[in-house]
Amino acid sequence: MSHNVIAEGKRCLNCKKPLCRTGCPVNTPIPQMISMFLNGQIKEAGKMVFENNPLSVVCSIVCNHGNQCQGHCVRGIKGEPVEVSSIENFVSSAYLDSLALDRAEPNGIKVAVVGAGPAGITIAIKMAQLGYDVTIFESKLKIGGVLRYGIPEFRLPKSIIDKYERLLLQLGVKIKYNVTIGKAFGVEELFRDGFKAISIGTGVTWPIALNIKGETLGHVHYGVHFLERPDSFHLGNSLIVIGAGNVAMDVARTALRRGVKDVKIVVRSDRYTASEEEKEYAEIEGAQFIFNKAPVEITDSGVMFADTVCDENHRVVSVSDKPQLMRADSVMICVSQKPSNLILTQTEGLEVNGHGLAKISANGETTRAGLFASGDVVRGAKTVVEAVETSKRVAAAMHEYLQSLPKE
Repeated sequence: MSHNVIAEGKRCLNCKKPLCRTGCPVNTPIPQMISMFLNGQIKEAGKMVFENNPLSVVCSIVCNHGNQCQGHCVRGIKGEPVEVSSIENFVSSAYLDSLALDRAEPNGIKVAVVGAGPAGITIAIKMAQLGYDVTIFESKLKIGGVLRYGIPEFRLPKSIIDKYERLLLQLGVKIKYNVTIGKAFGVEELFRDGFKAISIGTGVTWPIALNIKGETLGHVHYGVHFLERPDSFHLGNSLIVIGAGNVAMDVARTALRRGVKDVKIVVRSDRYTASEEEKEYAEIEGAQFIFNKAPVEITDSGVMFADTVCDENHRVVSVSDKPQLMRADSVMICVSQKPSNLILTQTEGLEVNGHGLAKISANGETTRAGLFASGDVVRGAKTVVEAVETSKRVAAAMHEYLQSLPKE
């Protein structure tokens, strides 16, 4: 493994204008990282990458590298790109295992972070390092959000998320589990109890329904629920997965690994939206892809699908009026997710847009003073690295806001 990573590092051309860095949403200093790694400065390289992206080790595993860093590598024009992800994973993993972060002198200012997904973890680390008294409010039993409950173990080991939990505790961050803001108490109570700034990063955890007949039947499930607790589901021998994104791929692969013999991924249009790599993995592991089929009704025996026709932009322009039954023991709906609206609708002065997402300024400020938002709750279902990028800006804005408040 290490020899391969070193060999990959030596293939880097150290471009003066590194397109790999341009292709990274969080602007990872890739050539510098590789150069430091090859010079034996692994700890220094890890520190540099971590400061730029606290979730670098996670992103090295789950990012769509083909569309980002590696997809922009000059070597990929006429051959194979440098496998940046492997180098970043090697450097970041080594650093995370021996991490001891510096922290500014405690300033006594309380900050609340609602949600412990990628956005919440990033903001909590950044604010704790700046000396703030940070408390995370997490609705589940463990931190991680989509990292723990939305990505299968075979793609992202839970042990990595556990390391971040230990890191947060070492930084002095308090974590309150099983607390959903908007139930027992809300944002007003947080401000009442002395929190000077609040960050909302609750993600998009509610599935979007198809709104067709039969969706409430007992053998019909939602992908986000299945990925959270796959052991709780009994799917039978055959499964229809409706959807074309990475969640659909994860559901199909998880079901196959749990013994479902026949898994069909059925797509409304003529293309998938998942990454090419995830689609290939699902196909190789046994999933069958069926395109141009629109679900119109779910029955006890399966799903009634109608044929569709798409234009040159892959948009469905016509749907057949003669649906046919595709049989399956279970059905899994994976079309998208939306945010939980408890905290968004119950907070005075907080505005949301037509999609139910929080309205924010460029630096993450909501329409309520002292209240910030980042991650999927403001952008919809996006990637981990995009959540980190916005959360870094939000943490900087929170720091600026808090420093502008009158001294008590």
